[in-house]
Amino acid sequence: MATKWKAAAAFLFLLLLLSPFYYGYVLKTFSAGWRWFKDLGGNPNYRTYKSFHIRIPSNYKIHGIDVSSYQGRIDWQRVKTMQEDSVHIGFAFIKATEGILKVDPYFQRNWRECNKAGITCGAYQYFRPKFSGKWQADLFLQTVKLQKGNLPLVVDVERLDGMKPEKMRQELDDFIKVIILKTKITPIIYTGLTFYQENLAGFYDDCPLWISSFDHPVLTISAKTNWKFWQHSEKAKVNGIVSVVDFDLFRGDSLAFQKMLIK
Repeated sequence: MATKWKAAAAFLFLLLLLSPFYYGYVLKTFSAGWRWFKDLGGNPNYRTYKSFHIRIPSNYKIHGIDVSSYQGRIDWQRVKTMQEDSVHIGFAFIKATEGILKVDPYFQRNWRECNKAGITCGAYQYFRPKFSGKWQADLFLQTVKLQKGNLPLVVDVERLDGMKPEKMRQELDDFIKVIILKTKITPIIYTGLTFYQENLAGFYDDCPLWISSFDHPVLTISAKTNWKFWQHSEKAKVNGIVSVVDFDLFRGDSLAFQKMLIK
């Protein structure tokens, strides 16, 4: 009797080995392990995501992009549905204006389609210190029609325009005051890590920060700094966007992210 059971078990095992379902399971399991093989021995703070063509810092759950007319016409539905492992596009910052006269030619379309796709949207002004901060804020507010669920407005400060840091901060102060007066919401400041350290550190502690720092496994900035977003790559590939695009992450969980949104 025992011999018959052994023969039956061997036969069933052979059938399993020959089954396409078994090979599919093995291949899937192997692929899951192989997926991170290329990262072995590398920096543990990063994971490589083949479909996005970049390494992404580990231990962050909410990811996004920032775009302008440079990216051309974007298919926001394809952006929304792209996913690898647990990484997908949860938010997008969109360039709206620059200085006192320039409106990004793709802004209105991007703003409309991004919101329609269900991606959390934010808009930014490329700040020019040589122009009036008040006038820049006025142009920004005239261009962007905020909605419930959007991210706070962003001011992109990354150059002095030949001005002294004190003059830059004076115009930036005026810009921020107008934004708070008209929206009752403190804007986010976007800037490069070096520019922040040399020109902004200690002056805008009440403003949430969005820091640009590429190719660093961790953001080398004090944990006490009020940074909320990190632009960590400028070379990502995202479905629905022809050119490369900046890739960002949010510092916090989904509850913290929701608390940032306009009510």
